[in-house]
Amino acid sequence: MNVRTHMSMLFHLDKCIGCHTCSVACKNLWTDREGTEYMWWNNVETRPGTGYPTGWEDQQFYQGGWRYDGRGGLSLRLHNKTQGLTRLFFNPALPDLKDYYEPFTFRYGDLFTAPEGDDQPTARPVSMITGEPMEIETGPNWDDDLSGSDVYARNDPSLEGLSEQVRAQLEEIEGVVFNYLPRICNHCLNPACVAACPSGAIYKRGEDGVVLVNENKCKAWRMCVAACPYKKVYYNWSTGKSEKCILCFPRLETGQAPACAHSCVGRIRYMGVLLYDADRIPEAAMVDDHDLVETQLEAILDPFDPEVIAAAKKNGITDDWIKAAQDSPVYKFVKEWRLALPLHPEFRTMAMMFYIPPLSPVMSVVEDRALNLALDTSGPEFELFADLSKARLPVRYLANLFSAGNEGIIEGVLKRLLAVRIFKRAESVDGGLNDAARAALDEVGLTPETAEAIYRLTTQPTLDERFVIPPYHREASIEAWNDPLERKGQEGFGYIQPPVRGD
Repeated sequence: MNVRTHMSMLFHLDKCIGCHTCSVACKNLWTDREGTEYMWWNNVETRPGTGYPTGWEDQQFYQGGWRYDGRGGLSLRLHNKTQGLTRLFFNPALPDLKDYYEPFTFRYGDLFTAPEGDDQPTARPVSMITGEPMEIETGPNWDDDLSGSDVYARNDPSLEGLSEQVRAQLEEIEGVVFNYLPRICNHCLNPACVAACPSGAIYKRGEDGVVLVNENKCKAWRMCVAACPYKKVYYNWSTGKSEKCILCFPRLETGQAPACAHSCVGRIRYMGVLLYDADRIPEAAMVDDHDLVETQLEAILDPFDPEVIAAAKKNGITDDWIKAAQDSPVYKFVKEWRLALPLHPEFRTMAMMFYIPPLSPVMSVVEDRALNLALDTSGPEFELFADLSKARLPVRYLANLFSAGNEGIIEGVLKRLLAVRIFKRAESVDGGLNDAARAALDEVGLTPETAEAIYRLTTQPTLDERFVIPPYHREASIEAWNDPLERKGQEGFGYIQPPVRGD
């Protein structure tokens, strides 16, 4: 058992209001420089939709992530070693600037310097790359709230497998049926970007799992951009280096949550430590699609297990990190309550950012100008929401996003979320646990105490409950690659050896 630690984030999609405050906070902190104008390390997409960059989920074109041959072999979709050499100077799988958008600003000086006339002066848009006037045709969230549009929603790759009838229903109630999907770098356990980099510039930190780019080593091959199936590595056209989300590790090292999480208006983000078994990564990534979620969850370890604790300490993990893993809200939602899932596990990168799928209301169909719910309304009012097959966001669609098409996993998550809602509704309406609420909890294996804990951590968490960030021990990092006694006296003038990548 090779126990490692990983800082992970969780997104509760039922709480996201699509305000983009997280994106703006990240933009102002990290990507406000020349060459980063089009970079959004954090972005919020409307779903159904094509996302940013446009169509990033289409790995038939972008060739990101890993391919499993079904016989114990895992290989990059992008290329093998020989192909990697031949594509150093031409990579057809790279997204173009038009797949993102050409960054622009406005020539505000025209508002003040325009000559007098009968026309209202305007600030013309100009490219932030060339400085020339341009026509704005797209942007980082151009499809915001346009879930029912012909251009975006109908081209969502995750709609694959939905019947024409369901697609027609989605389009019929356009403008109502959508949710928001915030995305950052997933800091994967099996990152394709690391494997594809010819110069070895990308690495994964052993102490917290953050995937970083060493820009001193980066040679601008951009294989990382193509290999990342989530398209969360970007090329800085000004510096000629790749850049990506760093999970705000300078903030984490001082006990602060990442900027996107700290600024979140809907409080949808949670941060915590997960313990995982690094030895299980190969076997977890090399199974059939429908089993990928389960094998990844098996690689995440129980921080209360004495054997896990002993193995963690043997690997140099300190008591305060183990305690943080035990208090982690991410562990509770992901492993203990089984409510959160990784995004597109079929990419086989083993993403370590997790999502609680949205529990949408039932589908309604307009027939002869009358609203037909197509459900039995003889029972209690809340039972209208019990038929998940008629949810406005189809189970199949959510399964394509979060469980590699395994609808059973999604139904289990939605039923547990629904059981908690039924339980709390019984408390507020009937004043206690009624038969319907008890039956709903029993069906999904939840106790009233667990349901109450889920409700409290979802709706009323304190800042310390949402973000459980352990103290970083920089001295432990030094010991991993050098003798700290040899460093005495080198805090001022002297020679400091740079760290090398560990095993």
